[in-house]
Amino acid sequence: MDITNKYIPREYLSLKINYCRQQLEQLPKFTLGEHKVNGISRSVIKVDGRRICADSSVGKEYCNLLHAREELENELQIYEAIWNANFRGEPLAQCAPCKIKRHLAVDSSKKVVMDKEFFDSLKNDDNSRYQKYNSNFFNGIYYRSAAERDIAIFYTEMGIPFKYEPSITIAGLSKPINPDFVLYFRELDSCKFHEHLGMKHSADYLRDTKVKYSNYIGAGLIPDMDILFTYDTDDTPFDIRTLPVKLNGSVYGSIICRPPES
Repeated sequence: MDITNKYIPREYLSLKINYCRQQLEQLPKFTLGEHKVNGISRSVIKVDGRRICADSSVGKEYCNLLHAREELENELQIYEAIWNANFRGEPLAQCAPCKIKRHLAVDSSKKVVMDKEFFDSLKNDDNSRYQKYNSNFFNGIYYRSAAERDIAIFYTEMGIPFKYEPSITIAGLSKPINPDFVLYFRELDSCKFHEHLGMKHSADYLRDTKVKYSNYIGAGLIPDMDILFTYDTDDTPFDIRTLPVKLNGSVYGSIICRPPES
């Protein structure tokens, strides 16, 4: 994760800081040390006045928790440094991590929650219908445009997991669709879609874009909250600097507009 030179809007950065702090408070506190038994030094976990061998089944679980704590502490240190360099005071309390239950209609009688289980069920890079270009390669995937590759780089550097062009069934369609990106936000346990539209001046492309937009709305997705749209035209090329603002509005909108049961 290399975000030290990236702009993160105040609300989204607050959410990431609050999430790290919350998770660290919930993790048990313990230390990893050495203990000699019959002259033989062994790694042990020290917790609640007890010593647990690090290579035991319970000890391995604690080692995994220790690794998770170290990762969270490193992330928090980075996020707090970015906050202190750009903002004053404490992160916004209203940007607290919470579970956001957003639903996707997969047929006329069934909706699924767009959570981690949904995200994990999606197959990455699952669309083989259109041409890709060798010049748009990043992290094992060939993207269809330089703009999509730049978006993938942005999400990777921000530490946001995504699936590129997975196949998804939605209500009203006989065949699956392939959104450009499906993102997962651990702070909300929720997914969002991102479609990048290279707005060509052709009747077929514009018609397909309108149909795609209508299909998403028909499946229950709210534009600019459940799904992000970015654009690229000959007159107005895509600038990656617009994405943090769109992302922030989508995430913050999900928090303040969530139903009471979320």
